This record gives sequence, C-alpha cells and structure tokens, in this order.
Amino acid sequence: MTAAVLSIGTELTRGELTNTNASWLSEELTALGCTVVEQVAVGDDIETIGAALKRLSAAHTLIVATGGLGPTTDDLTAEAVARVAGVPRSRHEPSLRMIERRFAAVGRVMSPSNAKQADLPDGADALENPVGTAPGFAMTLGACRAWFLPGVPHEMKRLFADHVQPAVSRSVERTTHQVHLRTFGLAESKVGELLEGVEAAYEGLTLGYRASFPEIEVKLLARAETEARAEEIARAAESEVRTRLGDAVFGTGEERYPVYVGHVLRERGMTIALAESCTGGMVGSLITDVPGSSEYMLLSAVTYANAAKTKVLGVGAEILRGHGAVSSECAAAMADGARRLADSDLAVAITGIAGPGGGTEDKPVGTVFIAVARREGETVTQAHALGGDRWRIRRLSAYLALRELVRAAKGA
Repeated sequence: MTAAVLSIGTELTRGELTNTNASWLSEELTALGCTVVEQVAVGDDIETIGAALKRLSAAHTLIVATGGLGPTTDDLTAEAVARVAGVPRSRHEPSLRMIERRFAAVGRVMSPSNAKQADLPDGADALENPVGTAPGFAMTLGACRAWFLPGVPHEMKRLFADHVQPAVSRSVERTTHQVHLRTFGLAESKVGELLEGVEAAYEGLTLGYRASFPEIEVKLLARAETEARAEEIARAAESEVRTRLGDAVFGTGEERYPVYVGHVLRERGMTIALAESCTGGMVGSLITDVPGSSEYMLLSAVTYANAAKTKVLGVGAEILRGHGAVSSECAAAMADGARRLADSDLAVAITGIAGPGGGTEDKPVGTVFIAVARREGETVTQAHALGGDRWRIRRLSAYLALRELVRAAKGA
C-alpha cells in the first residue's frame, strides 16, 4: 500500500511552524507496513488543496491529511474535499452535538462559527475528536482512502490512534518491524562509522538516523515476507548495533536520556542534589521534566554569582581567589556543598564558560568542569572543552552532568 501525507496550512508553507505532524505520521504509517512515497504541504487555498488531493488520490491508495478543519475562514479542507468528490456538504448533527458538549464542559457557549466544523462532505465518515472541537473525517476518493485529521498535534495523534491505525492494520498485511534505539555520547558521524556494514549484513534492513542534540536515534526497519521474519531480522540487527555502540545506547522508542537517568536512580534507591552555574538550572529542568522525579531529586541550586557559591554551597573564598569560579576545585567544592546541604547520595556540579564572551587564553569559551560528590567515596572532577554556540555548550554540559550521575550511581 502506497501512502502520502498531506499537510494543510499556510503557517507550514511560510515556515512559521515546523511540520512535526508529517514526520510522525510517516513513521507510524511505515510501522504499519505502508510505503510512504510523498509528504506534501500546501497553503490555505481551496484550489491548491483540491489540486493536491486530485493528484495524490490518483497516485496512492492512502492519504492522511492534517489541518484546515477549524472554525475560521481559512479552514477549507472539508470544502475542498467536497469539490474533489463532487458532493455537497451537510451538517453532521452528531458532530455538532459533540462540539457543543466540548464547549459546555468548560463552561463556554459555542459561537455560531464553530458549527462550521460539523459541515462534512456527503458520504464522509465522521471521526469523533475526544480531545478537541474539530471532528475528523474519512472519505473514499476514487480508489484511495483519505483520512482528514486536525492539525493540532495531540488531537491528530489521538484520532490517528483511534481511527486510522485500526483501519490501516486491517487492510495491510504487515511485513515490517521497526526498532528505535536512543544513544548519547557519540556524534552522528561516529555512530554511522561504527555501524558501517550492518545494513548489508541483514537482508531487508534499512538503517536511519535522527539527531536531537545531543541524542542520536538509530532506526532499524526490517522488511520481509512475513512480520515474524521481519521482527527476527530487526532483533538480530539490534543485537549487533547494541554491541557496536556499547553503553552509548541507553533506551528504545521515545525514551529520552533524563528518563533513563531516573530509571537508574530509582533502581538503586539513590537521591541526588544539583549545583549549577553556567547551565543556569538546565540540569534541574531536564530531571524534573520526568514525572516522579521527586523520588530521587532533593535539591537544585543555581549559584551563578561567586557570592552565591560561597553563601549557599560553602565554596571557600580561597578557592575562588586562587583558582577562579571556572575550575575543577570550584566544581568539586560546589558538588560537596550541594551533597552536604541536601544529605543526598550523589551530587553533581557544573561551572564553565558558555560564551559568547568571557573566555581567556587559559580558559576559552567552552571550558566546563563537572564534579560528582558521593556519600561514600571521593569527589571526582572532569574537564571538558566543548564547541558550538552558547545553547549547545550549555545543553551538552547538562547532558554530560547527567551521564556522570549515571556512572556514579552504577559505581563506574
């Protein structure tokens, strides 16, 4: 089954929004066994939308379209579909009542313009939207089944899961299997170098890479005569990939590195404290973005100024005078102070120069010191020379601090 993803919205064609819906849908459809041939984005123009639908429906057996289902004058998807199908639009009363209930649930009166969202092409199958006001719909255009979903990402994903995924699963014989591995600590070029030859070693295997700095996702897609055989190929290749990349692989699927850090700490029943300077609370934000982090996170201190390092963490004036705030000695004192203050099992501290100014010949921009203090054992400090702009230096520093927490928790 060949498929196309159609994204409708002038905000996409102007570059005002990043089209995350298209990439997500392509991955999901591929996982279901579809061959996604095209991703197309068009603006809010009824003629352009119609032309895209005519071409795509003639070329493919499946279209998943997003956007243009709202109540405003530039929401033209339903009208464009009706024109292409050569049918009128009619008010779909069950959808209208659903929209009215959504407004009533939040104590609001539905404005007349919102009723437009229930005007669907005759012959369309309405798709209830349990998380928004715009219903989706499905329509057969010639030999193509087309699905029209809201452009709001969480609404789109819900309708896809409720309606599109089950229908496609019933109509496509699945002969693929995907595995997504998440890595940290290796550059994308290095990951590709280490995995050279893996594709050739496994028939039907395709490797893909996606960078979300500083994480790298490795995607394994296996195609075979049956789903069982595809899974067998994917699992064998996964084992080899894990062997080649070693401990750079930390998780699968959508799991991000801070989630993995939480798993490690929970498994060992360990608590942590943080002391940040150049990262300004970024480590604390990454950790507390994870639900349940209160089980292991005790304290986060952002001590940007030297006086705060002394007053809050007890960093000695002699350290600041003799070595400076950006030094291994200061990082160690910050970590010791945070661990002592929180009475935690571990503490990590970061101090550095994120730029763009502030660097010297001895300590250029990108100089970062990370220290880990333990309840049992000595405090260990690492020096890093990082490249990139201020955001990249700070973000990579935060991730390196998380990695040091993992290593300390594991006793490495």
